[in-house]
Amino acid sequence: MDTIPTTGRSFLFVLASSRPGGNTEALARAAAEQLPAGVAQRWVDLSRTPLPDFQDGRHDDDSWTAGADEEALRHATLEATDVVIASPLYWYSVSAQAKRYLDYWSGWLSVPGSDFRERVAGRTLWGVTAMADREEVRADPLVASLRHTAAYLGMRFGGVLLGNGSRPGQIRNDERAMVRAKTFFAGEAPLATFPTALPPASV
Repeated sequence: MDTIPTTGRSFLFVLASSRPGGNTEALARAAAEQLPAGVAQRWVDLSRTPLPDFQDGRHDDDSWTAGADEEALRHATLEATDVVIASPLYWYSVSAQAKRYLDYWSGWLSVPGSDFRERVAGRTLWGVTAMADREEVRADPLVASLRHTAAYLGMRFGGVLLGNGSRPGQIRNDERAMVRAKTFFAGEAPLATFPTALPPASV
């Protein structure tokens, strides 16, 4: 497998857990430790970067006034070549914090002069999640949500690093997840695509 290039790469790790220092963060940091020294890393904890619930004002007369935290997060997102959503599996999908962050992407698509869609196209979206269930298929809705987001924006999708853990620190007992973390960011991720609809069955 090809190694990840160091030139010009910048990873934004978006921590979207309701618990600091949890299993998802530990798994994300284990994967990040394998990145070459020349690859920039920036970590943002959404629990320390509070965002109000997103209000869709694209069709309103009054423009949405962005707060300082939102603007900082938007710029951090646009500056990254790789965005990593680190969210525990909550009710079979991403956490409320991660969903709110992605909701803001909808607003950023219409910010005058931001060219958000054009600038994130071709960049890579990744996911990292810890889950209490040992059946990884239970995380399929979370994986699909991130893959479809990447496909809609013309991004690459590196997949989701899954691990098992509920109590603090338990993720480190998941040997398979820790092994996968060592090579998770290696290689080049493919462009994301929506699943192809199956043709109707013949009668």
